[in-house]
Amino acid sequence: MEHNRQQLRLMQLSSSSLPVGSFTWSQGLEWAVEAGWLTTAVQFRDWQIQQMEHSFFCVDLPLFIRLYHACEQNDIATARRWTAYLLACRETRELREEERNRGAAFTRLIKSWEPECPPDWLPLFAQSQLCGMAWLGVRWGINVRELALSLGYSWIESAVMAGVKLVPFGQQAAQLLIIELSDHFATGFEQAFLRADDDLGAATPLSAIASARHETQYSRLFRS
Repeated sequence: MEHNRQQLRLMQLSSSSLPVGSFTWSQGLEWAVEAGWLTTAVQFRDWQIQQMEHSFFCVDLPLFIRLYHACEQNDIATARRWTAYLLACRETRELREEERNRGAAFTRLIKSWEPECPPDWLPLFAQSQLCGMAWLGVRWGINVRELALSLGYSWIESAVMAGVKLVPFGQQAAQLLIIELSDHFATGFEQAFLRADDDLGAATPLSAIASARHETQYSRLFRS
């Protein structure tokens, strides 16, 4: 029964209906489409694979793993350090605003779900959803690998749904893209657990440029 409860909680955390605003940000994709860099589903897939390999596997996942272990040990100083590092890796104002907005929204959920959450942790959760997700995973007894996989799926689904609106492509193509990107994610998943501290950091300059340009894009569907 307890395992079933944990799995249901995991599904809730990875659900697209989780009210944290994940579908309101394009992470530079909207400008990339506007600039003509991405015009087909294949180009979109290649773009997302680059983001996965050179950012998500190098920043988001390994930092989430470190935050999870810090929460396991109730080590708020280490959690504060890695949360600050995560924000420093967000290369534009838009990306930092997304991180903080999602964190603030997730903090409101945590406060309603876990009213006895230690107040010292709440400011960290408001800085990054990853920190709040790590703490809640520990609190609910959800394994770090399962939670990391769900984070990857949520990231993939959000990106593909943005692609449906922007590139655009249809729902059948979107579901095929989710399968292809999920398979690629599963293949490289373990590297996030092996990455050393000195190897953390993104290498996606085009994505950073696209995000910076999106901040002043004349007409846009997604937040900036």
